[in-house]
Amino acid sequence: MKSLLIAAVVALSPLPPLQPELLRAAISDLDNPAATSAQLRVSGSAGCWYGTAGVADRRTQRPVRPDDRFRIGSVTKVFVATVVLQLAAEQKIGLQTPVRHYLPDLPPTLDDVEVGQLLDHTSGIPFEVGFPDLSTPEKVLEHRYDRYAPDQRLKMIPATEPKFTPGTQQEYRGINYVLAAMIIEKVTGHGYGHEVDKRIARPLGLTRTYVPGRNETSIRGAHVHGYLDVPGRGLVDVSDFNTSKSYGEGDIISTTGDLTRFAEALFDGDLLPPALREKLFTLPNVSMVDGRPAAYSTGLQTFTINGVTVWGKTGEQYGYNAGLFSTRDQQRRIAYSFTPTARDAAQQLMTLRIANAVTSPPADRP
Repeated sequence: MKSLLIAAVVALSPLPPLQPELLRAAISDLDNPAATSAQLRVSGSAGCWYGTAGVADRRTQRPVRPDDRFRIGSVTKVFVATVVLQLAAEQKIGLQTPVRHYLPDLPPTLDDVEVGQLLDHTSGIPFEVGFPDLSTPEKVLEHRYDRYAPDQRLKMIPATEPKFTPGTQQEYRGINYVLAAMIIEKVTGHGYGHEVDKRIARPLGLTRTYVPGRNETSIRGAHVHGYLDVPGRGLVDVSDFNTSKSYGEGDIISTTGDLTRFAEALFDGDLLPPALREKLFTLPNVSMVDGRPAAYSTGLQTFTINGVTVWGKTGEQYGYNAGLFSTRDQQRRIAYSFTPTARDAAQQLMTLRIANAVTSPPADRP
């Protein structure tokens, strides 16, 4: 009993107060990594703060505004997982049902992959083949308007054995959520974007959040522009981009305010019954393929910094980086976006500064 009481006290212990100077410094260094803008929204019972840096549009020099849309990249996966879990609650999808039951064109070598293993990245699905080379900014621009249909992505999965026995290891893979979105479409008769709008965006009043159409390349309304540094050309605006390649795994467009409201409702239990909401915070009892402990639950990822554990998701698209995280008790929620000019590991510098700033104890004041 004593250990349970100690755990309860720890769980409810207040977070350190926000330090505006650290938060401002975290997003203001637009040289490391090179970026044209950044914004950070912190909310929750332990304090609120919002700030921006840089400009939303280099041509007009317009500053970033709170209602500016941006590409959220893989934060999309949280929306998809939520819809799948809702359909599971309605007994329209079985989490332990083989994916092939819904998608009969899945390679026969993957008969043992279950729906739930897509959501927590334990499927073992082999790498797809047939994508163009996108290793340089020039090649990214060359293929920025390529269009992919979901069934085309399905056909790119080779008919080889899984990388590991499904359910025994964890490897983060976007194709898992492409298939999850396809299953939503299969069982509802609607595109997954329709279901996200009906089940999440409209009920929560997320008026700035939407799934773009498969032929839609521009961002609707006021938005933050993303840029790539192209040799010989300088910064090229890549806001106009066909993200159908990222269907279900990284194509949603939103704002920090909408993401914050979504996290609040999701963690509060407004969107899922208790048993299924618990899956958001339950890691599979396996290791990742590189030997590290599992870091991804159903729809979310988790990490601990400065003794504070948060759950959420990071995301990338060309010219964009975003994230949505919260402590489970929602003392602190974090939604951020910045626009790096190179898609490389240097982006982590901004992400780590933000993570450290929102969790740093007062002793770390400069």
